[in-house]
Amino acid sequence: MRKRVARWSHRSGAVLVLSLLPFFGISEVLAICVKVSRANIRSGPSTSARKVWEVYRYMPLRKVRTQGAWYQVRDVDGDANWIHSSLVTADYSCGVVKVKEVNLRSGPGTRYPKIGTGDHYHSFRVLKTKGSWVQVKDEYSDVFWVFRSLIWIQ
Repeated sequence: MRKRVARWSHRSGAVLVLSLLPFFGISEVLAICVKVSRANIRSGPSTSARKVWEVYRYMPLRKVRTQGAWYQVRDVDGDANWIHSSLVTADYSCGVVKVKEVNLRSGPGTRYPKIGTGDHYHSFRVLKTKGSWVQVKDEYSDVFWVFRSLIWIQ
């Protein structure tokens, strides 16, 4: 008689892990963006918690946990802090400059003119990608192209 061996696949493992996350008070990991002009990132899930960082529209964050109306998030540097859920959206993707400075171009490639620069932590809404280039929009609705590996996209 042959024994049947249960198969464990990556897919079934992922489903099991995701189904257990709410049991431990952890929501599924989700990319979110700041949707308001300015938002406070705090050390805890309360407006009385210490303000760690002020961020601007389109700052991408990675939601890792929910507590009431607050999300614990990770930023481009991997730091975990908190933001109120009313200040963010998952309706679109966002990116942030992860290096000291990037060239902002009029098209997807170095043959297109440089029309500005973006400093570290400059955030954008992602519009589309073309090869290794990303078309982005800033909080003033200016549209640029940025080399993909220079920004952190969520």
